[in-house]
Amino acid sequence: MKKAAVFLDRDGTINEQMGYINHLSRFKIIPGAAEAIRILNDLGYLTIVVSNQSGVARGYYPLDLVHEVHLLLKHVLKEESGAHVDAVLFCPHHPRGVVPDFAVDCRCRKPRTGLIEQACRTFDIDLPHSLMIGDMCSDMEFAKRTGIKGIMVKTGYGLGEIEYVLPRRQAKPIHIACDLLDAVRWIVHGEKAHSHRSAP
Repeated sequence: MKKAAVFLDRDGTINEQMGYINHLSRFKIIPGAAEAIRILNDLGYLTIVVSNQSGVARGYYPLDLVHEVHLLLKHVLKEESGAHVDAVLFCPHHPRGVVPDFAVDCRCRKPRTGLIEQACRTFDIDLPHSLMIGDMCSDMEFAKRTGIKGIMVKTGYGLGEIEYVLPRRQAKPIHIACDLLDAVRWIVHGEKAHSHRSAP
């Protein structure tokens, strides 16, 4: 049976935007993010992180560190609220990278759709009812190219992107939220409204 998914950007949406997370000490979860993900778990959504991590290709940190950060993310989610993510998918590439193995023009770098395609190979996803939450206009373009709805948050690069970049873009969010928890509460409100409309 297909399940709707909520795709989540990582830096600036789940954890504080610190530039490149080139050390575990720079990983700081945004207040309320763990609770938000637990709510998504409770609603029955697949929760899938999709993230560009071009620092690997640029030689700023090794691939192993990205995996360590994601292990820390999963630990923090569980410790703070008993939350979990169903998958963490990321793109380590950049066409102007300095590490030959990762200096490629790939399909998985957002806003290209390779990460969602990868998720769909692993999970039976109900894309028409899925959403993307992120702090950048490229996340909204990513959503549009895949045919899913996008929500922007004001954390991370969000405030500047919303004010200066979004007006010039065709891919618009269906909602702008203060942060991830606010975005998920908006989703919950929509779920309740739908349940009410569907009631006999």
